[in-house]
Amino acid sequence: MKLVLDASMILAWQFARQDSIEKACAARLRDHLADFELMAPAFLHLEVANGLLVAERRGVLTLAQAEEFLQAVDALPLGIEAVSPVLQRRQVLHRARLCGLTVYDASYLDLALRTGAILATFDRQMAAAMRAVGGKVFE
Repeated sequence: MKLVLDASMILAWQFARQDSIEKACAARLRDHLADFELMAPAFLHLEVANGLLVAERRGVLTLAQAEEFLQAVDALPLGIEAVSPVLQRRQVLHRARLCGLTVYDASYLDLALRTGAILATFDRQMAAAMRAVGGKVFE
C-alpha cells in the first residue's frame, strides 16, 4: 500500500502532538512504516529541516538532537518523487487554487492522488481537501 508522508507527520515523531488522537496516530504510523511504500515530494526534506531549525532557534531542540533525528529520517525507505516540478507546476497550481491550499500542500495532495496513495498529514485543510476529492487520509 502506498503512503505519502508530509512534514507534519514526520515532525510529530520528534515533537509530541498535543492532541491525544494525533499523538496516537503518529505512533501507529511510526510502528507500521514497514507496511507501506512511502513516498513524498522532493522538498519534504527541506520542510523537515526547516521545522527542526525553527525548534533549534526556539531552544526546544539542540543541534545534536536535530542531527540525530535527520539521520533517522534519512534512514526511512522513502521514495522521493522524480518528476520535475516544472512539469507539474500547472496541475499543482490548479489544485492549490481549487482546494485553497498552498502550492506545497497541493503537491502532497497531487502526489497521493496520482499514485493512489493514502495521505499522512496533520494539516486539517490538506486532509479535508484529500477527502473532498475522494482520497484517503491515514487515521
